[in-house]
Order: sequence, then structure tokens, then C-alpha cells
Amino acid sequence: MKLGDLQLSPRHLINGRWEIGTTTGISTNPSDTREVVAEYARADRNQTELAVRAAADALPTWSQSTPQRRADVLDMIGSELLARKDELGALLAREEGKTLPEGIAEVARSGQIFKFFAGEALRIQGELLASVRQGVQVDVTREPVGVVGIIAPWNFPFAIPAWKIAPALAYGNTVVFKPAELVPACGWALAEIISRSGLPAGAFNLVMGSGREVGQTLVDHPLVNALSFTGSVATGDRILRAASARRAKVQLEMGGKNPLIVLADADLDQAVDCALQGSYFSTGQRCTASSRLIVEAEVHDAFVARLRNRLASLKVGHALERGTEMGPVVDDNQLAQNLDYIDIARNEGAEHVWGGERLERPTPGHYMSPALFLARPEHRVAREEIFGPVACVLRADDYEHALALANDTPFGLCAGICTTSLKRAMHFKRHAAVGMTMVNLPTAGVDFHVPFGGRKESSYGAREQGRYAAEFYTTVKTGYMLA
Repeated sequence: MKLGDLQLSPRHLINGRWEIGTTTGISTNPSDTREVVAEYARADRNQTELAVRAAADALPTWSQSTPQRRADVLDMIGSELLARKDELGALLAREEGKTLPEGIAEVARSGQIFKFFAGEALRIQGELLASVRQGVQVDVTREPVGVVGIIAPWNFPFAIPAWKIAPALAYGNTVVFKPAELVPACGWALAEIISRSGLPAGAFNLVMGSGREVGQTLVDHPLVNALSFTGSVATGDRILRAASARRAKVQLEMGGKNPLIVLADADLDQAVDCALQGSYFSTGQRCTASSRLIVEAEVHDAFVARLRNRLASLKVGHALERGTEMGPVVDDNQLAQNLDYIDIARNEGAEHVWGGERLERPTPGHYMSPALFLARPEHRVAREEIFGPVACVLRADDYEHALALANDTPFGLCAGICTTSLKRAMHFKRHAAVGMTMVNLPTAGVDFHVPFGGRKESSYGAREQGRYAAEFYTTVKTGYMLA
């Protein structure tokens, strides 16, 4: 199907058939709000119920399929994503606001994820153990957990669904996928590729709509055995309480307030590059963004001056325009929240260094300049996740003080350090209270074949991505047999 077709009316995929919704919604281009990207079908609870039942009915067939069949399906999906990365990357840039190079790179990463899990489908491991009893054989195997509900966010509309859907299918589960309402065309484009991959009807289902209707039905439904969610802490908490009450398996990724430490011995230009990429690329709309820049006092002023100069030259514009380095904010609600935090930071006494203004461009869109503040640890701009191009600098007396500031947060997704000291780097990797650490690298930017996840309020449940995905998408069975 051609990409232009999805601009008309993306529909639900339920039990192998494309279905219209009870109501419709629209998604618009944040770089040019005059442009409607998609008019999409919105599901209600009844349609979501049908999708769940279709997934449950398909489970016996797909869960008992051969590893080779699963590998072939996932490899086909990955190959098409890679072949169409330019086309689909442009769609992503139009609907979500990432710059075109970022959009293309995300689609390519999605294809690589599916291909990785095609291999994992052939490498599902078990164990054969000697029993403590004479003549008894013990084996440990992994089996699919069942029907998996996937609730994905808008900020990575191809990559995050990919790293949830691909392992779910690789390990023999069936899926009901709910994309975010801000990016229905991206969700539909991915689902349309999956629909032609050779899956049995009902093994993969797409339902678009609100969290109140579609999401809550997935959370509450007794046939949904596991839920994987990426989004806000507040929503994740509600999902955990509701789903765990009925003993469903739950995996949550909920954000961060990630620190980047810059020590006096760091390569300062490299440190500024790390801060710029980690804090402001993808318009700061990444849970791994480094929104707290903790700088040792000796180089504090020089670091701030260099970062300010880089921000002053950063090109903010239309996501599809050549040379744009930072695209628009995803929608007007998110932009309003960002600007509110700018006012809060000023009112609380944080020192404004640069940016934070709404911008006018040739096309009407949700543009703002990247913002930088000098803050104290108690300021809200230094404690709460903003999810936009807003960062603050905290002054640290020394490395020990910097590490204490880095860990002084209810979040624990990732943390970075810029230093030329191997001793400090190794100590930091061991003592940063997070799930991922970066040394002389931006906090945002992770590989697809290794575990992803955090601690504290950032994450709950088993890790995502890589071989560790098996911990969530499978259940372990121990078998005993008299030889």
C-alpha cells in the first residue's frame, strides 16, 4: 500500500481485517499546523474487546508455530522497514516533528530491531539439569506469556513499538497494539507492514484511540496476560495498580530527569557536544534527555558560555527543511507546558541564560527556542521532567558533590559523565543510581541489542530490548521426568 493512502483514513486491524472506528480523529503536522497528516479511526471499548478476543483465539496457533516461521515473519518486517526508511522517516517527521535525519534513523533502527529478534526467535534457550534425586531429569523451558497489550508513546512512534512488538511475536505471544493518538499514521504504517508479514489472523491487532477507552480496556481485560507501557509516571502508576490487582504481568517505562556530570578535567568541547545532543536534539522529547547538567565549579562558567553560544546558533525550524537541527514541539499542549515551566523557573529564581521563547517561522507550528537556566537543586526545573528542550545547569563543588546531586532525584533512568579520569569514570558507573550510564557520550542514544531501562520511578518490571526482553515476554516452566 502506498504511503499516500494512509493520509486519508487509517483504520484498525482486528482479527486480520481493516475496520473503521466509531468516531474519527485527526493528526496534524507540528511544523505546519495547516496540514492534516491523517484522519484516523478511533476505537471504542467494544472494538478493543474484539481485538483482545482475536488475539486470544490466535494464541494457540502462533505460540506453537516453529521458531523458523517466527524468524521469517520478523525478518520480512525488518527488511521492509529498512527498504522504506526514507519514505517512512518523512512521515515520522511530518507527524511527530523530528528532523528528517532523526526520523529516517529511527525507522532504520526499527528495522534493525525486528531483524535482531528474528534471530532471537531461533535462539530461545532452555536448560537440562541433573536432579538431586536418582533417575529424575529436570528441564527448564521458556513459553509465551500470552496476549500482550502494548501501549506506546508518541515520541518514538516506530522504535518503541518495534522494541515491544518484535520480542512479543518472537517468543510466540499475540499482540494488541495501541499507538499514541498524536501519531496514528505512524502506528498504522507499522501495522500495515506487519499485517502483510505472514502472521495468522488475530496474532497482531491495531486499535487506535484514547487511553480512557482503548488503554483502559487493555489494562482491565482478563484475557490480556501482560501489559507493556511507555509514558508518564502518573499513568504508569494507575496501570500498575489496576493490572497487578488481577495478576497481569506489567512492564513500565516512565521517564527520567537525567544528569550529565561535567568534571574539570573533561574535554570541554566534547562535553558541550554531549550536552547539546542529549538535552536538545529530538526537541528534548526523550525520556533519556539530559535535563540536569551538573558542572564542576572550576569549569562552570566556561561550560555555560560555550553551551550558550552553541544554542544561539542552533537552527530551529520545519522538520523537513534541510539544515534544521531542532524541530517543533509535538503539539500545542506540550508547548504550553514547556512555556509554563519557563515561567516557573524564572519565578523561583533560576537564572535565565538563553531561550525559552515561542518562535515564529514561515509556517505556523509549535516552535520554541532551546532554553537554558542556572538553577539550584530545589528548583522545579531541576527536579521535574519537562519533556522539552529545557535544561538547567547545577554547580558542583567537586566530583563527590556532583555524584550526590546526580543521584538526588526520584528518577533513575540514565546518567552521564564527561571526564578524562578512568578512576572517576569507573566509580561513577558503579555508584550512579540508574539503569544506564554513559561516559563521554550523550545520555540520549542507546543501542537496540542491549537492555534498556532504569530504576526508582523511571521503570518497573523486566528490562526492554536485547536478550533481556525474554524476561518479560516469556514465562519459565520447570519440568520433572522419571528417566
